[in-house]
Amino acid sequence: METPDVKRTTSAGEIPNPGRTVASRRRFLFGTVGVTGAAILVACGGQAASPTAAPAPAQPIAPIVPTATAASAAAASTAPTATAAAAAAPAPTPLVFPTAAPGELLINGAGSSFDNPLFSKAFSEYNKANPKIKINYGSVGSGAGIQQFTKGTVDFGASDAPMTDQQITDSGGDAIHLPVTLGPAAVSYNLPGIAEGVKLTGVVLGDIFMGKITAWNDPAIVKLNPDVKLDNTPIAVVHRSDGSGTTDIFTSYLTSISPDWKTNVGFGSSVKWPVGIGGKGSEGVAGQVKQTPGGIGYFELAYAQANKLTSAAIDDGSGNYLLPGPDGASACAANVASKVPSDLRIRIAGCGGGVKGAYPISGFSWVILHKTQKDTEHGQALANLFWWMIHSGQSFAKDLNYAPLPDAIVKLGEEKLKGIVTADGKLALTVST
Repeated sequence: METPDVKRTTSAGEIPNPGRTVASRRRFLFGTVGVTGAAILVACGGQAASPTAAPAPAQPIAPIVPTATAASAAAASTAPTATAAAAAAPAPTPLVFPTAAPGELLINGAGSSFDNPLFSKAFSEYNKANPKIKINYGSVGSGAGIQQFTKGTVDFGASDAPMTDQQITDSGGDAIHLPVTLGPAAVSYNLPGIAEGVKLTGVVLGDIFMGKITAWNDPAIVKLNPDVKLDNTPIAVVHRSDGSGTTDIFTSYLTSISPDWKTNVGFGSSVKWPVGIGGKGSEGVAGQVKQTPGGIGYFELAYAQANKLTSAAIDDGSGNYLLPGPDGASACAANVASKVPSDLRIRIAGCGGGVKGAYPISGFSWVILHKTQKDTEHGQALANLFWWMIHSGQSFAKDLNYAPLPDAIVKLGEEKLKGIVTADGKLALTVST
């Protein structure tokens, strides 16, 4: 089967899709960390490949929707009322973390499965340089991570969806959002004999996930892919069953591009799905797609590669079809950089519309920290860890198909970290800045 004529963006521009090397990424996902209960223990010397250089949410922050006039920073962070279709995330699964050995300091976090491949590598490397700091991370989904942070059972949460104003209030009122990575969400499918790069527009993708398009040879898909031999295999939609920042990115994109989706489903970390079966975590969705002929789902690109799944090429709004990749995510972020609000809570999926080379199903991911740290030693360790993460930790991003944070976002993140204080009013950050 001839590969469809699609592009993957790189720093040098658009090029035909190259082959992929996935073994090292599978190792990052499944071979570098030990597992204890629901928690991933990433600090105990797992062997990882060397890095290469280089209730329903109330008042959600709106995705950026193309309009006739440029949106202001305030508009980008102003929240409309949640859609009636939004659904509450399930209660989080209790996490069981190891206890500290003598002389160790444990940092416990939970949340985004989107972040998990990057965190697995980065936290392992940080522990090698700082062996007394052990970092445990539970890949339980963004919604559960926010809930664990709110309950005070973890030191930090991680989410690909910004917290709502109400969630911040519920967690104590001093939660800050620190962007730690940026990346694309792949839309992957299971069509034996069909190459990577089946072309899909946002409207067609929305119709698939609303159940309006039910077979792979539907005229709307065939029209976009005249040279691909698509048959009448039924489409099996797979979505997240848990509260998910990746769902927030995906549904924010569909809301920005499909009027029917905006009216009937909306966006958020949990929505009322019209059709489909649910999988827990990105791991669960990728697994369901892999074992279901005709399956289609969304997850961070590393999960597609680890499961040897082919990904769709998505219309960037200017007539180009792009496969997911770090450079496309960077181009998306660059187009909305001027709209980033002071609290750093912004959805970029959709990229503002019609941006050549910008992969539109992209988003930031944040760690969520308390501005006032009750425990001085933990507060210092957290601030120092995430200072490293937004600087040296970015060197691991591209090899795992994340995009390094833009310099402007790093500078904004520095200011957030410099504002974290301990209970006695002292600055938590102790590393040289």
